[in-house]
Amino acid sequence: MTNAPDHWPLWEIFVRTKRGLNHQHTGSLYASDAKMALENARDLYTRRQEGVSIWAVPATEITASSPADEGPFFEPAEDKVYRHPTFYPVPDGVENL
Repeated sequence: MTNAPDHWPLWEIFVRTKRGLNHQHTGSLYASDAKMALENARDLYTRRQEGVSIWAVPATEITASSPADEGPFFEPAEDKVYRHPTFYPVPDGVENL
């Protein structure tokens, strides 16, 4: 890999905001390494101090299902009721699980 930006790997950026509990995908950027990806993501996606945590993931490391396979891929889960949150009683006062 050369040091030219057009040969840098693509990174997917996820930011957890102060308001939320989950990291959300906020965008993509090119960077030479993980440190640079985090620093550039901080500068690009949290300019107004809206983030408390950043994940930078090499795009080549993400494996995703295809929207075309939605039916066959997710059908086996429908017959397992114990996977649904309605199967478990939630104690009073619990806000986030």
